[in-house]
Amino acid sequence: MRLVVTGRDGQVVKSLVERAGALPGFEVIAVGRPELDLAKPETIAPALAAARPDLVVSAAAYTAVDQAEDEPELAFAINGAGAGHVASAAASLGAPVIHLSTDYVFDGSGQGAYTEADEPRPRSVYGASKLAGEQAVAQANPRHLILRTAWIYSPFGRNFVKTVLKLAAERDEIAVVADQWGNPTSALNLADGILEASAKLCDASFASFGVHHLAGSGETNWSDFAGHILRTSRALGGPHARVRGIATADYPTKAQRPFNSRLSTEKFAATFGWTAPDWRKSTEELVGRLVN
Repeated sequence: MRLVVTGRDGQVVKSLVERAGALPGFEVIAVGRPELDLAKPETIAPALAAARPDLVVSAAAYTAVDQAEDEPELAFAINGAGAGHVASAAASLGAPVIHLSTDYVFDGSGQGAYTEADEPRPRSVYGASKLAGEQAVAQANPRHLILRTAWIYSPFGRNFVKTVLKLAAERDEIAVVADQWGNPTSALNLADGILEASAKLCDASFASFGVHHLAGSGETNWSDFAGHILRTSRALGGPHARVRGIATADYPTKAQRPFNSRLSTEKFAATFGWTAPDWRKSTEELVGRLVN
């Protein structure tokens, strides 16, 4: 099966390439700028057609959450209209599309884990642009799987785990927000889930399209997440520092973050028979890989 993924340098793209490389029957082709540029709609259909996908994974996005507050038009062009053009191009090639979305479509005021039935109410330009993308994808390609995920980390690019380890190597104490809760998600595990779903999506009898949540199992806050990273690092001889929990109000950002980013993944588990490992285990594996 040939999976064509939009973007070249993202955490999910690189994780898909790594994970698919260990599986028979999967080929991952990454297509990104300049050949495919979500801000230039005319590039999308030709680039995907040239790649000859069995399935398209729409992973490229505008992800600068705070900068989006100053660049709403660009964020919506890429995350909204651009995502719709990818889904439309996939449909014209007879291919289903898996589109990656985010916990930021919710306002974070709810109690417990959000389900797919909960109404999105984004509080930021980034979240609103990603919701617009969900709507554009659903309209453009009936064979769509929209995967909302959260708190992604991996061996690739910049992410929370790598930032915490870097800061711990530079200072004795780091301050981390303790009142935002969510599901840390390994991009490698996310790739495993995407590959698991891909085979079923290409089956002519598959009918469970729509929105699903896919994130790491278990929940925590950013401060405790950092604490687990650094305890694991210390046990392996890596950098360590004290973690001081602070309130969101003590670390103001231009874009509002959801206080509750927890996502229920029961629907994905029921549909595809797959659940991500506990976030602690996946974090320990990554820290071991980075430290060693």
